[in-house]
Formats: sequence, structure tokens, C-alpha cells
Amino acid sequence: MSVMVYIRLKQKIQSQRNQTIYLRDIAYIEAPKECKQELEQVPLYTVRESDRNIVIVDIFRVIYVLRQHYAQLEIQPLGPEQTIVTIPNLKQSPSYIAVGVIWILLFIGAAMAIMNFHYDVSMEEVQQRVHYLLTGEKVEHPLWFQIPYSLGLGVGMMLFFNHFFKKRINEEPSPLEIEMYKYQLDLDEYVVYHENEVSKESMHHDSSIP
Repeated sequence: MSVMVYIRLKQKIQSQRNQTIYLRDIAYIEAPKECKQELEQVPLYTVRESDRNIVIVDIFRVIYVLRQHYAQLEIQPLGPEQTIVTIPNLKQSPSYIAVGVIWILLFIGAAMAIMNFHYDVSMEEVQQRVHYLLTGEKVEHPLWFQIPYSLGLGVGMMLFFNHFFKKRINEEPSPLEIEMYKYQLDLDEYVVYHENEVSKESMHHDSSIP
């Protein structure tokens, strides 16, 4: 009698070199309790020193391995068809000099961008004109208007990016986070497309897989 097993692969996991990846690591399993506990222990792949930073585990590989152990299973895959296994390199301590130089460059670049924008739209003249319309006096530097405006730029940027240093202002994602999420999806799709054949070939010849 066949046993129905539902498997949904995870989108992405992280592993270390020489670590064995089991089915429980890359997939959610729905099956009878005894069968589920046994399936969770099935090894799928062992990360080797020769592997690059990314390995793709395909659903067909999962089905192939399970068929070798349990011919009576009726496997129903759901969701993603591949799991991206990232293999991080050894972390190095950050260079504070490099961080400082990058921070200075970004600060100067952002300041120049804001100043050039204000120059292009003649912001100073606009502020002088607004001051004249409200007070009837011509002033070269209406500080009562310029200082709050400058502070408002910083507050507006914090609200736009939804962060105050490392603290999130509210639970709503910022536009930058949404763009980073879209970029990560595109990157994952590219990796799956270009790395899948290499990974399948590598796993096919892996002697550590039963």
C-alpha cells in the first residue's frame, strides 16, 4: 500500500563545508508520524571542500533519493522546485579604515547630491521669495525657514527609509528594503538557472549519497 508524502522545499538554507544535508534541513514534510520521522533523517548531500559558495538541491534529486530508500512512497512536491544552499566563507574582521573611508565618501556624495539639486531648482531664491511673501521683507538668509527645512530633510530621510540607525520605526518595509528584496529574488532566480546543471552533475557523482 502506497503512502502519500507531501514535500515543500525551502527557498534557501545555509550550510557549512563537510556538513551533511538531510531532508529535514531543506524541506517541510507532511506524512504519517512514523514515516515522517524516518524521512527527516534521509541524507541528501554532503557539502564538500571543492564546492563553490552555492549548491542547488533540485526536487528531482530529492525524489530520486527517496525512491532508492522507499519505493512504496507516493511523493507529492509542493512549492519551490529547488533549494539554494549557501556556503559562507570564513568571516574576516572588518577593516575600520575601509569602513571609515566608505562612510566619508558616501557622506560627501550625498551632501553634494543634495546641494546640486538645490542649486538646480534655485532653492535659495525660492526660500527668499517665500520669506518675502510672508513678511514683506527681503532677506538674503531667512534662517527661520532654512534651519527647519534642513532638519526636515534628515527627518524625512529617516521616515522614508523607516530606520533610525539600527532601530526600525515601524513594521512597514521601506522602499529600499523592497528593492533589495526584489533584487534578491532576481539573484536567486539567476543562481538557480545557471548553477542548477552544475550542482546536479556534482551531486550525481557524489559518492557520499546513498
